[in-house]
Amino acid sequence: VFLALTMAAIGVSHTSNLTSDSSKAKSAVSSIFAIVDRKSRIDPSDDAGVSLEPLRGDIEFQHVSFRYPTRPDVQIFEDLCLTIQSGKTVALVGESGSGKSTAISLLQRFYDPDAGHILLDGVDIQKFQLRWLRQQMGLVSQEPALFNDTIRANIAYGKEGDATESDIVSSAQLANAHKFISSLHQGYETMVGERGAQLSGGQKQRIAIARAIVKDPKILLLDEATSALDAESERVVQDALDRVMMNRTTVIVAHRLSTIQGADMIAVVKNGMIIEKGKHDALIGIKDGAYASLVALHVSAAAIS
Repeated sequence: VFLALTMAAIGVSHTSNLTSDSSKAKSAVSSIFAIVDRKSRIDPSDDAGVSLEPLRGDIEFQHVSFRYPTRPDVQIFEDLCLTIQSGKTVALVGESGSGKSTAISLLQRFYDPDAGHILLDGVDIQKFQLRWLRQQMGLVSQEPALFNDTIRANIAYGKEGDATESDIVSSAQLANAHKFISSLHQGYETMVGERGAQLSGGQKQRIAIARAIVKDPKILLLDEATSALDAESERVVQDALDRVMMNRTTVIVAHRLSTIQGADMIAVVKNGMIIEKGKHDALIGIKDGAYASLVALHVSAAAIS
Protein backbone atom coordinates (compact mmCIF):
# COMPACT_ATOMS: atom_id res chain seq x y z
CA VAL A 1 0.00 0.00 0.00
CA PHE A 2 2.81 2.37 0.94
CA LEU A 3 4.53 1.72 -2.41
CA ALA A 4 1.29 2.38 -4.27
CA LEU A 5 0.77 5.67 -2.42
CA THR A 6 4.37 6.70 -3.13
CA MET A 7 4.00 5.98 -6.85
CA ALA A 8 0.73 7.90 -6.91
CA ALA A 9 2.36 10.90 -5.24
CA ILE A 10 5.20 10.85 -7.78
CA GLY A 11 2.66 10.67 -10.60
CA VAL A 12 0.73 13.67 -9.25
CA SER A 13 4.02 15.59 -8.91
CA HIS A 14 4.94 14.87 -12.54
CA THR A 15 1.45 15.86 -13.67
CA SER A 16 1.79 19.15 -11.80
CA ASN A 17 5.08 19.86 -13.59
CA LEU A 18 3.52 18.97 -16.94
CA THR A 19 0.62 21.33 -16.23
CA SER A 20 3.09 24.16 -15.62
CA ASP A 21 5.04 23.34 -18.80
CA SER A 22 1.82 23.03 -20.77
CA SER A 23 0.73 26.47 -19.59
CA LYS A 24 4.08 27.97 -20.64
CA ALA A 25 3.91 26.23 -24.01
CA LYS A 26 0.37 27.48 -24.61
CA SER A 27 1.46 31.03 -23.83
CA ALA A 28 4.48 30.70 -26.16
CA VAL A 29 2.32 29.32 -28.99
CA SER A 30 -0.09 32.24 -28.59
CA SER A 31 2.81 34.68 -28.90
CA ILE A 32 4.15 32.88 -31.99
CA PHE A 33 0.78 32.93 -33.75
CA ALA A 34 0.30 36.59 -32.83
CA ILE A 35 3.56 37.38 -34.65
CA VAL A 36 2.72 35.13 -37.63
CA ASP A 37 -0.76 36.62 -38.00
CA ARG A 38 0.41 40.22 -37.65
CA LYS A 39 -0.07 42.23 -40.83
CA SER A 40 3.05 44.16 -41.79
CA ARG A 41 2.62 47.59 -43.33
CA ILE A 42 5.61 46.77 -45.54
CA ASP A 43 5.18 43.43 -47.33
CA PRO A 44 8.43 42.07 -48.85
CA SER A 45 6.43 39.63 -51.01
CA ASP A 46 4.37 42.41 -52.63
CA ASP A 47 5.29 42.64 -56.33
CA ALA A 48 3.51 45.96 -56.83
CA GLY A 49 5.58 49.01 -57.66
CA VAL A 50 7.91 50.40 -60.30
CA SER A 51 11.60 50.05 -61.09
CA LEU A 52 14.15 52.36 -62.71
CA GLU A 53 16.56 51.43 -65.49
CA PRO A 54 19.20 52.70 -65.45
CA LEU A 55 19.50 53.80 -61.83
CA ARG A 56 21.78 56.76 -61.08
CA GLY A 57 21.74 56.48 -57.29
CA ASP A 58 20.79 59.99 -56.16
CA ILE A 59 19.31 59.87 -52.63
CA GLU A 60 17.37 62.58 -50.84
CA PHE A 61 15.81 62.70 -47.38
CA GLN A 62 13.09 65.37 -47.50
CA HIS A 63 11.91 66.64 -44.10
CA VAL A 64 11.82 63.12 -42.64
CA SER A 65 10.33 62.51 -39.20
CA PHE A 66 10.32 59.09 -37.58
CA ARG A 67 9.62 57.23 -34.33
CA TYR A 68 9.93 53.48 -33.89
CA PRO A 69 6.48 51.86 -33.53
CA THR A 70 7.66 50.14 -30.34
CA ARG A 71 8.96 53.42 -28.88
CA PRO A 72 6.43 56.07 -29.94
CA ASP A 73 7.56 58.43 -27.18
CA VAL A 74 11.12 58.70 -28.60
CA GLN A 75 11.57 61.03 -31.58
CA ILE A 76 14.41 59.64 -33.73
CA PHE A 77 14.20 62.06 -36.67
CA GLU A 78 12.47 65.41 -36.87
CA ASP A 79 12.64 67.29 -40.17
CA LEU A 80 15.77 65.45 -41.34
CA CYS A 81 17.01 66.76 -44.69
CA LEU A 82 19.97 65.30 -46.58
CA THR A 83 20.97 65.04 -50.25
CA ILE A 84 23.46 62.42 -51.45
CA GLN A 85 24.62 62.72 -55.04
CA SER A 86 25.13 59.69 -57.24
CA GLY A 87 28.56 58.11 -56.85
CA LYS A 88 29.41 60.17 -53.76
CA THR A 89 30.22 58.95 -50.25
CA VAL A 90 28.42 60.42 -47.25
CA ALA A 91 29.33 59.54 -43.66
CA LEU A 92 26.73 59.86 -40.92
CA VAL A 93 28.24 60.56 -37.51
CA GLY A 94 26.81 61.38 -34.12
CA GLU A 95 26.36 60.17 -30.60
CA SER A 96 25.07 56.67 -29.89
CA GLY A 97 21.31 56.57 -30.39
CA SER A 98 21.20 59.61 -32.66
CA GLY A 99 19.59 57.60 -35.48
CA LYS A 100 22.49 56.95 -37.84
CA SER A 101 21.66 53.27 -38.40
CA THR A 102 17.97 54.13 -38.53
CA ALA A 103 18.64 56.14 -41.69
CA ILE A 104 19.94 52.96 -43.34
CA SER A 105 16.88 50.98 -42.19
CA LEU A 106 14.60 53.65 -43.66
CA LEU A 107 16.51 53.57 -46.96
CA GLN A 108 15.92 49.81 -47.20
CA ARG A 109 12.28 50.31 -46.23
CA PHE A 110 12.29 48.18 -43.14
CA TYR A 111 10.31 51.14 -41.83
CA ASP A 112 8.56 54.08 -43.49
CA PRO A 113 8.85 57.69 -42.26
CA ASP A 114 6.01 59.11 -40.19
CA ALA A 115 6.32 62.29 -42.24
CA GLY A 116 8.41 63.47 -45.17
CA HIS A 117 9.81 61.51 -48.08
CA ILE A 118 12.90 59.55 -49.11
CA LEU A 119 13.65 59.86 -52.82
CA LEU A 120 15.79 57.72 -55.10
CA ASP A 121 16.53 59.46 -58.40
CA GLY A 122 13.67 61.83 -57.60
CA VAL A 123 11.10 59.07 -56.99
CA ASP A 124 9.64 58.30 -53.54
CA ILE A 125 11.05 54.90 -52.54
CA GLN A 126 7.57 53.78 -51.43
CA LYS A 127 6.61 53.69 -55.12
CA PHE A 128 9.27 51.13 -55.99
CA GLN A 129 8.81 47.37 -56.05
CA LEU A 130 10.33 46.46 -52.68
CA ARG A 131 12.40 43.50 -53.81
CA TRP A 132 13.86 45.56 -56.68
CA LEU A 133 14.65 48.44 -54.30
CA ARG A 134 16.60 46.24 -51.90
CA GLN A 135 18.45 44.58 -54.77
CA GLN A 136 19.92 47.99 -55.63
CA MET A 137 21.58 48.15 -52.20
CA GLY A 138 24.46 46.20 -50.70
CA LEU A 139 24.78 46.19 -46.89
CA VAL A 140 27.86 45.48 -44.79
CA SER A 141 27.15 45.63 -41.06
CA GLN A 142 29.26 45.40 -37.91
CA GLU A 143 28.48 41.71 -37.33
CA PRO A 144 27.87 39.98 -40.68
CA ALA A 145 25.23 37.24 -40.67
CA LEU A 146 27.14 34.37 -42.24
CA PHE A 147 25.38 31.03 -42.60
CA ASN A 148 26.71 27.59 -41.68
CA ASP A 149 27.51 26.83 -45.30
CA THR A 150 30.39 27.15 -47.75
CA ILE A 151 32.15 30.41 -48.55
CA ARG A 152 30.81 30.09 -52.10
CA ALA A 153 27.21 29.77 -50.92
CA ASN A 154 27.57 32.70 -48.50
CA ILE A 155 28.82 34.99 -51.26
CA ALA A 156 26.24 33.74 -53.79
CA TYR A 157 23.45 34.49 -51.31
CA GLY A 158 23.94 38.19 -52.09
CA LYS A 159 22.52 37.51 -55.54
CA GLU A 160 19.82 35.21 -54.18
CA GLY A 161 21.86 32.17 -55.17
CA ASP A 162 22.00 33.11 -58.87
CA ALA A 163 25.64 34.22 -58.88
CA THR A 164 27.93 32.57 -61.42
CA GLU A 165 31.40 31.32 -60.57
CA SER A 166 32.81 34.39 -62.30
CA ASP A 167 30.55 36.67 -60.21
CA ILE A 168 31.70 35.02 -56.98
CA VAL A 169 35.42 35.11 -57.73
CA SER A 170 35.31 38.68 -59.10
CA SER A 171 33.51 40.01 -56.03
CA ALA A 172 35.91 38.11 -53.73
CA GLN A 173 38.90 39.63 -55.54
CA LEU A 174 37.45 43.13 -55.24
CA ALA A 175 36.80 42.51 -51.53
CA ASN A 176 40.42 41.42 -50.85
CA ALA A 177 39.10 37.94 -50.02
CA HIS A 178 40.17 35.76 -52.96
CA LYS A 179 43.77 35.34 -51.80
CA PHE A 180 42.95 34.06 -48.31
CA ILE A 181 40.09 31.90 -49.64
CA SER A 182 42.42 30.27 -52.18
CA SER A 183 44.93 29.53 -49.41
CA LEU A 184 42.37 27.44 -47.53
CA HIS A 185 42.54 23.68 -48.08
CA GLN A 186 39.00 23.53 -49.51
CA GLY A 187 39.02 27.01 -51.00
CA TYR A 188 35.54 28.30 -51.79
CA GLU A 189 34.06 25.02 -50.52
CA THR A 190 35.28 25.74 -46.98
CA MET A 191 32.49 25.64 -44.39
CA VAL A 192 32.44 28.88 -42.41
CA GLY A 193 30.65 27.47 -39.35
CA GLU A 194 27.74 28.95 -37.43
CA ARG A 195 27.88 32.75 -37.81
CA GLY A 196 31.26 32.35 -39.49
CA ALA A 197 32.90 30.90 -36.39
CA GLN A 198 35.69 29.28 -38.44
CA LEU A 199 36.87 32.64 -39.80
CA SER A 200 38.59 35.64 -38.23
CA GLY A 201 36.78 38.96 -37.88
CA GLY A 202 38.56 40.46 -40.87
CA GLN A 203 37.89 37.39 -43.02
CA LYS A 204 34.19 37.45 -42.14
CA GLN A 205 33.93 41.10 -43.10
CA ARG A 206 35.62 40.52 -46.45
CA ILE A 207 33.19 37.67 -47.19
CA ALA A 208 30.36 40.04 -46.23
CA ILE A 209 31.72 42.71 -48.59
CA ALA A 210 31.95 40.17 -51.43
CA ARG A 211 28.36 39.12 -50.76
CA ALA A 212 27.20 42.76 -50.72
CA ILE A 213 28.72 43.56 -54.12
CA VAL A 214 28.18 40.27 -55.99
CA LYS A 215 24.89 41.69 -57.31
CA ASP A 216 26.72 44.88 -58.38
CA PRO A 217 24.52 47.29 -56.38
CA LYS A 218 24.42 50.98 -57.23
CA ILE A 219 24.16 51.87 -53.53
CA LEU A 220 26.46 50.63 -50.76
CA LEU A 221 25.45 50.84 -47.08
CA LEU A 222 28.22 50.45 -44.49
CA ASP A 223 26.94 50.24 -40.91
CA GLU A 224 29.96 50.26 -38.54
CA ALA A 225 31.62 47.80 -40.92
CA THR A 226 35.09 48.05 -39.32
CA SER A 227 34.31 49.04 -35.74
CA ALA A 228 34.80 45.54 -34.25
CA LEU A 229 38.14 44.87 -35.96
CA ASP A 230 41.70 45.20 -34.74
CA ALA A 231 44.00 47.72 -36.45
CA GLU A 232 45.54 45.29 -38.95
CA SER A 233 42.21 43.73 -39.95
CA GLU A 234 40.68 47.19 -40.24
CA ARG A 235 43.42 48.26 -42.65
CA VAL A 236 42.81 45.28 -44.95
CA VAL A 237 39.01 45.62 -44.80
CA GLN A 238 39.14 49.40 -45.28
CA ASP A 239 41.30 48.90 -48.37
CA ALA A 240 38.63 46.55 -49.74
CA LEU A 241 35.88 49.05 -48.95
CA ASP A 242 37.75 51.88 -50.67
CA ARG A 243 37.86 49.76 -53.82
CA VAL A 244 34.20 48.70 -53.83
CA MET A 245 32.96 52.22 -53.03
CA MET A 246 34.25 53.57 -56.34
CA ASN A 247 31.41 54.71 -58.65
CA ARG A 248 28.80 53.75 -56.06
CA THR A 249 26.60 55.96 -53.91
CA THR A 250 27.81 55.08 -50.41
CA VAL A 251 26.31 55.79 -47.00
CA ILE A 252 28.69 55.16 -44.09
CA VAL A 253 27.70 54.92 -40.45
CA ALA A 254 30.89 54.96 -38.39
CA HIS A 255 32.79 56.64 -35.59
CA ARG A 256 36.38 55.75 -36.48
CA LEU A 257 38.20 58.68 -38.03
CA SER A 258 40.03 56.45 -40.51
CA THR A 259 36.69 55.33 -41.94
CA ILE A 260 35.01 58.70 -42.40
CA GLN A 261 37.62 61.36 -43.04
CA GLY A 262 37.84 60.59 -46.77
CA ALA A 263 34.08 60.93 -47.34
CA ASP A 264 32.83 63.48 -49.87
CA MET A 265 30.54 64.79 -47.14
CA ILE A 266 30.24 64.19 -43.41
CA ALA A 267 26.84 64.84 -41.83
CA VAL A 268 26.47 65.18 -38.07
CA VAL A 269 23.14 63.87 -36.72
CA LYS A 270 21.85 65.32 -33.46
CA ASN A 271 18.39 65.83 -31.98
CA GLY A 272 16.75 64.24 -35.01
CA MET A 273 18.31 66.44 -37.68
CA ILE A 274 21.53 67.27 -39.52
CA ILE A 275 23.28 70.03 -37.57
CA GLU A 276 26.57 70.14 -39.50
CA LYS A 277 27.75 68.88 -42.86
CA GLY A 278 30.84 69.27 -45.00
CA LYS A 279 34.25 67.72 -45.62
CA HIS A 280 36.50 66.61 -42.78
CA ASP A 281 39.01 69.45 -43.14
CA ALA A 282 36.29 72.09 -43.06
CA LEU A 283 34.35 70.63 -40.13
CA ILE A 284 37.39 69.92 -37.97
CA GLY A 285 38.28 73.60 -38.16
CA ILE A 286 34.99 74.83 -36.67
CA LYS A 287 35.73 75.95 -33.13
CA ASP A 288 33.48 74.14 -30.61
CA GLY A 289 31.74 72.48 -33.57
CA ALA A 290 29.78 69.26 -33.15
CA TYR A 291 32.05 67.25 -35.46
CA ALA A 292 35.26 68.62 -33.96
CA SER A 293 33.95 67.73 -30.49
CA LEU A 294 33.11 64.16 -31.57
CA VAL A 295 36.57 63.69 -33.07
CA ALA A 296 38.27 65.05 -29.95
CA LEU A 297 36.19 62.70 -27.79
CA HIS A 298 37.13 59.62 -29.83
CA VAL A 299 40.80 60.61 -30.02
CA SER A 300 41.00 60.97 -26.25
CA ALA A 301 39.13 57.68 -25.73
CA ALA A 302 41.54 55.90 -28.08
CA ALA A 303 44.53 57.38 -26.24
CA ILE A 304 43.23 56.11 -22.90
CA SER A 305 42.58 52.60 -24.25
